[in-house]
Amino acid sequence: MIRGLIFDLDGTLVDSLPGIATALNHALDDVKLPNHPQDVVETFIGDGLLKLITRALGPNHFKQQNELLSAFQKHYSEDWKNGTFPYPGVTSLLEELHQNNMPMAVLSNKPHEYTVEIVKTLFPQNLFSQVRGHQEGYPKKPDPATAHQIISDWDLKAEEVAYIGDSTVDLATARNGDMTPLIFSWGYGTPTDFPLLDSVDDLRNAILKAR
Repeated sequence: MIRGLIFDLDGTLVDSLPGIATALNHALDDVKLPNHPQDVVETFIGDGLLKLITRALGPNHFKQQNELLSAFQKHYSEDWKNGTFPYPGVTSLLEELHQNNMPMAVLSNKPHEYTVEIVKTLFPQNLFSQVRGHQEGYPKKPDPATAHQIISDWDLKAEEVAYIGDSTVDLATARNGDMTPLIFSWGYGTPTDFPLLDSVDDLRNAILKAR
């Protein structure tokens, strides 16, 4: 039985690729390095900001990591706003689940401050009991430790919670944490060996089936 839902953010609730790619390429311009096409930037996403920066630099420019990181943070604070959008139907489904008293949270490998700002800006208030991005001192997904903290706060068991994501990292997080994995087909780093959800209606039906 599913009694709580934890959502990934990028590629799950929101299409954030345009904003990330724009900010990254603005930052690469600042440090005088070549840009990356958006479909290549997509392959950098999913393991946190430092991995994004490292992958964008490649092995030949690793020494510029701190410089590019600083430039990206400067640009992303503005660029995400014109390049991050909820996927169609997501907001209405979240509101429906909230009205049915389903506990919900967001857990992302995106830095915490961006995760909180994006959720606060793009979604109605009070849909989520917790919004957690990556913070120093806390392990990133696929480590399930932060998910388990959320579940403990709900006074639920891991097997009563679904982790909803879009990537192999999210699938591993759910499995590592004994949660039910529900994985969309529309995100970044999508697994190829797992049955995927193709629509918001698929997610709704999967939740209803397991309640």
